[in-house]
Amino acid sequence: MRKYNVGIIGATGMVGQRFATLLENHPWFHVTALAASSRSAGKTYREAVGSRWVMAKEMPKDMADMIIMDATADVEKIAAMVDFVFCAVDMQKDEIRALEETYAKAECPVMSNNSAHRFTPDVPMIIPEINDSHAEIIYAQRKRLGTKRGFIAVKSNCSLQSYVPAVNALMDLGVTKVLACTYQAISGAGKTLESCPDILDNVIPYIGGEEEKSEKEPMKIWGHIEGGQIVPATSPSVTAQCLRVPVSDGHTAAVFVSFNKKISMDEIIAKWESYRGAAQELDLPSAPKQFLHYFREDNRPQPKLDRNLENGMAVSVGRLRPDTQYDIKFVCLSHNTLRGAAGGAVLMAELLCAKGYLD
Repeated sequence: MRKYNVGIIGATGMVGQRFATLLENHPWFHVTALAASSRSAGKTYREAVGSRWVMAKEMPKDMADMIIMDATADVEKIAAMVDFVFCAVDMQKDEIRALEETYAKAECPVMSNNSAHRFTPDVPMIIPEINDSHAEIIYAQRKRLGTKRGFIAVKSNCSLQSYVPAVNALMDLGVTKVLACTYQAISGAGKTLESCPDILDNVIPYIGGEEEKSEKEPMKIWGHIEGGQIVPATSPSVTAQCLRVPVSDGHTAAVFVSFNKKISMDEIIAKWESYRGAAQELDLPSAPKQFLHYFREDNRPQPKLDRNLENGMAVSVGRLRPDTQYDIKFVCLSHNTLRGAAGGAVLMAELLCAKGYLD
C-alpha cells in the first residue's frame, strides 16, 4: 500500500488529538496538515493546544511544531497538500455540512467523525466489519457533487459501536427487535472527569440527540443502495435510552434482543466468536484480529479492564442469558474515542484505501 498524505481538520479538540496519536506511526498515512478554527490558525500545534492536551500519550513530536491552518479559510491550500482529510470539528451542523462539502468539491475526500452528514442519503456511514458494500454509493455522491475524487464518508455515532456489531452478528438468526440502554463515558462529551465536576457521584439521564441517533443510525447501516441513495432498513425495530455516567472512556450497553424463532445460547456465542468482516479479511492495519470478544465471567466486560482490548478497536460482549420479556439479554462495551470515534474513522479510511476509493 502506498503512503497517503492526510490532514486533521479540528486537530485541537479531543477527537482531533486522538487522530494525532493514532496517525503518528501509521503505516499508510502521514500527517502533512493540521487545521482548526481561526483562533488557533498561525500557532504551532503545541501552542494552540497548550494545557488542553488530554491524551495519555504525549503530543507527536513531528506534529508539535506544525503550524495550524484555518480549517475554513485554507481549504484550497489544505486540499493541495493532502490526499484526504479526517474531520472532527466543533461547529453547528449546517456549518459542518457546508465545510465538508467544500473540501469534497475541492477534490479532497473527507473521513468525517461528525454527525452532520450521517443522514445525507448518498453519504455512506460505514462500520467496516458490517456494511463495507455501502462504499459503492460514493459514485452517486461524486456525480451529485460534480467531483472526480472528492466525497464524504462518515462513521456512526460512538455508542452504536458498543452494541450494533454484536446484534449484527445475529441478524441472520432472525432478529426482530432490539432494546439498548447505553451508559456513556464523559469523553463522549469531549470532557474529562476533572473538567466535568457535575458527573462525579452522579448519572445524567439525558444526552441531547443521542437516543434519536441510536434508533435511526442502525437502520441506515443495515439499509441498502437503491436509486443513488442508501435506503434505511425497516427492521428490526430499535429503541434506546442513553445515560452519561462517571467513566472516563468506554461506552457500555445493556442489550435486549428478540428473534422470530428459538435460538440456543451456544449458537449465539458461536456467532460472536466466529464473526469476521471486511476489516479482518483485508487485514487492515487498525483492525482487531478478533472483532467480538465474548467473556464468560459474570462480571465482564468492564470499561476499566476491557476498553483497550486490541488497541481499543475490539468490542467486548458478556452476560448472555435468557430474558422474560425479550428472548435474550447481554452486555456490550467499546472504547468510544478509539473504535467509536477517531479509530473507527481511521479504520474506515483504511478500508476505502484498500478498495481504491482514495487513489
